[in-house]
Amino acid sequence: MEDYIGIDVSMKETALSIRRGGQRVWRGKCVSDPQRIAQIIRKHGPSATRIVFETGPLSVWIYHALRAEGLPAICIDARHAKAALNMAANKTDANDADGLAHLAEVGFYREVRVKGFDSMLARTLVAARTKLVRIATDLSNQIRGLMKTFGLIVPAGKGRTFEKNVRNLLSDRGDLARILLPILDAWHSIRTRAAELTKMLLASARQSPACQLLMTIPGVGAITATAFATAIEDPENFKNSRAVGAWLGLTTRRYQSGEVDYGGRISRRGDPHVRGLLYEAALVILTRSSAESDLRNWGLRLRERLGFKRAAVAVARKLAVTMHAMLRTGKVFNRTIDAREWAKPGDQAASV
Repeated sequence: MEDYIGIDVSMKETALSIRRGGQRVWRGKCVSDPQRIAQIIRKHGPSATRIVFETGPLSVWIYHALRAEGLPAICIDARHAKAALNMAANKTDANDADGLAHLAEVGFYREVRVKGFDSMLARTLVAARTKLVRIATDLSNQIRGLMKTFGLIVPAGKGRTFEKNVRNLLSDRGDLARILLPILDAWHSIRTRAAELTKMLLASARQSPACQLLMTIPGVGAITATAFATAIEDPENFKNSRAVGAWLGLTTRRYQSGEVDYGGRISRRGDPHVRGLLYEAALVILTRSSAESDLRNWGLRLRERLGFKRAAVAVARKLAVTMHAMLRTGKVFNRTIDAREWAKPGDQAASV
């Protein structure tokens, strides 16, 4: 008979539940190690048909490791599983594993596409650089704020100019320098490491045909192109380009019940980092880019009618649609072609 298995993964221990013929036949716990999990499954559920677990910090590792063992691992969205798991009277890892096994048995779940290790490596590079840049910015702001208390106003400037101004102001304030110079040294070190990761990111983008293609869009740089390409991975993962906007949470929510039917703010589902980068690219297109394009002109007309922020979100959504269509067709950005013409028949650029 077929075995349906649910596993609730945590950092140290993993709870397993095995169902067969509509009944639970075994459940227990083991260390969160894919090889140990595979051994238990082969022992107690030799006819494993579905092995279901939720998205989480270890889901990429667990998924690929179980797949390498030849097991039918399936990762599902934790938000979709929450409603079913909340039916249990008590919230425990064992009950969660039971609920996941039941979902595997009835097939009532939505599978999540798990990214490959190569894509995760590039995404880790982008995330690490972003984190260091934010830490450096926080440290520089902290230095400016602390020096204001003593009447020392740091002039506007970044990088070496900022460091030079701080050291000059602290040159005759030895008591304060002993406190702030270690923070300045930490800022300098983090900024250097961020610059090293930036060079790695630019080198990776230059070697990637997908990134080079996406960077033909005015306002889209190496960071946005790398983050988007690694999030999409294969353009064929989406039925049409329009679905990308909804996948990244750039489409409006809708609530309909009886006579009530209204839309709300954007859903903000999906990858928040990629969504933020697309929004920043849209801001550049609307405010800083001097390159004329149908996308920019459409956004400017929309800004006059709906306001700047809503127009920027709409441009970000259409930008995502266009970027996916470019990856699918392999064509560079054409400033005089609207996003609708990139899509397959039946696809439409998302409207506001």
